[in-house]
Amino acid sequence: MILQKRLMVCASAIGLIAGATAPASAAPWVRGYVVGQYEYAFRYGGRPDFARGAEIEPGVDCKHGASVHFANDTQTKIAIARQKYRSQKEIDWVAKPPGLDEVRAPVLTRFWLWVRAVSYRGYKRDIETYVNPWAAEDPGQPQVTSRIGDGFNLDGKIKPTDFVSPDGERGVDNNLYRAWGCDAPWRGNGNATLALRANDKMQDGLYTMVVRVSGNKDPMNDDNATLEIGYSPDKIVKDARGSVAVDYSYRILQSAQYTRLKARIRNGVVETEQVEHLHSPRIAWFYDQTGDANFSKGKVRLNMSADGLTATGLLGGYRDWRELYAENTFAQNGGEQGVREHEDHVALYYALRRNADGMVNPRTGRNDGISSVYRIKAASAYVVDPENLAMEVPKLVRDEERMQSFQAIKAATIKGAENRVPQLVPPGTMEFGVGATEGLMNGLPSADFFMSTLYRQHYANEDEDGYPPWMQEYKKHPEGGFQPKKPKKPAATPAQEPKKPQNQVQNGDRVVADAKR
Repeated sequence: MILQKRLMVCASAIGLIAGATAPASAAPWVRGYVVGQYEYAFRYGGRPDFARGAEIEPGVDCKHGASVHFANDTQTKIAIARQKYRSQKEIDWVAKPPGLDEVRAPVLTRFWLWVRAVSYRGYKRDIETYVNPWAAEDPGQPQVTSRIGDGFNLDGKIKPTDFVSPDGERGVDNNLYRAWGCDAPWRGNGNATLALRANDKMQDGLYTMVVRVSGNKDPMNDDNATLEIGYSPDKIVKDARGSVAVDYSYRILQSAQYTRLKARIRNGVVETEQVEHLHSPRIAWFYDQTGDANFSKGKVRLNMSADGLTATGLLGGYRDWRELYAENTFAQNGGEQGVREHEDHVALYYALRRNADGMVNPRTGRNDGISSVYRIKAASAYVVDPENLAMEVPKLVRDEERMQSFQAIKAATIKGAENRVPQLVPPGTMEFGVGATEGLMNGLPSADFFMSTLYRQHYANEDEDGYPPWMQEYKKHPEGGFQPKKPKKPAATPAQEPKKPQNQVQNGDRVVADAKR
């Protein structure tokens, strides 16, 4: 009896060993992921500790350092001195506005004065710069000098100018990195200013991007797999530490911003086919930037962990460089972002144009596309189909007017770049600091000089303070910040009782609170 038991144990052990060494049986499988980090695939070559100021210092990526446009009055003075029609007085006064200490918000006033001045740097005083960057002199942009870059060989060629991947693959096309990799707000080791801003807004619900991989063999090795990438209408769920929570369910919409690709998997690395158009969400930190990235000749590479909990990877192809310019420039307005982030979109425009390397325009013979690679980091999730397979990407009703203004200004910019005819700034934007500049010069002794010297486009139905219709709400809002005159508070009466704060309530697409200010 004892011998029989021992023989049974031995037989069981042999069976377990055999089962452990045998290959996994083929069976349908699915892995889903929600993207928690989404940014340009730029490689940072500066100090590893990324100490203060490291983003502008020279490194192996940027031999000449990063951009410092408008970083101080000296840099601003250099930018506006390039226009021959400016007097020396105008140049000096814009750089250091006289009487600045006498206004309520001196730093803010100088900021918006600089925005107004740098928004008009064309070959004529009345040409707005950011809609017509081609009409301004190229101020120069430091470019990536490193040979190492992430990405794909999109054109099947190995050229002297191509990057080499960290793994030694030659022929890597990523000219967006070459053009913009030394732009200060995009330079960093996962912590660049604008990358952090975009990821923060994505994780807070601006948009959600999901990936689903499926096959019929082994998730780590499958030569006939499928990868789907697209938009989800469900907001990202965070855990108690503020990280992206794992294993929550997200719907994937199979309409706009969606692509289904054939793929092969080797040791957990998913390599997709190259398709004519790769549709996916694009990087954004405002609603008007959201939409379809639309990579031409696009593909995806995804590295899945064995346990399925995480995935990292790249997606890329050729993107219309004029759209990239508009998405970065008009997120707010060109001058505002440029002065704040020390980047000059005129320089970025010329850097994109000279590095464009794909999507030949048959009419002009020029390249409309630039090889671009985006980096993703994702957490495991249940990615499911919606009940209504025809469900469209939802719109944020409160920001639709802003989206329409963005589309109009992008169209004007592309039109001007193609035909070299200066375009007016469409209504509905804050380009050249319209309204803000006028309001913040209240009390500045040199205000009359600036108002008569610094050109700006005017619109129909402006009020007496120069606010166009879409900016007049700022004056009515008690916390607008741009109003030329501080609104009077209504006199309190003894009968009035203080208003008690109420709980936050869901109001359509945003949370609002009715609380006493």
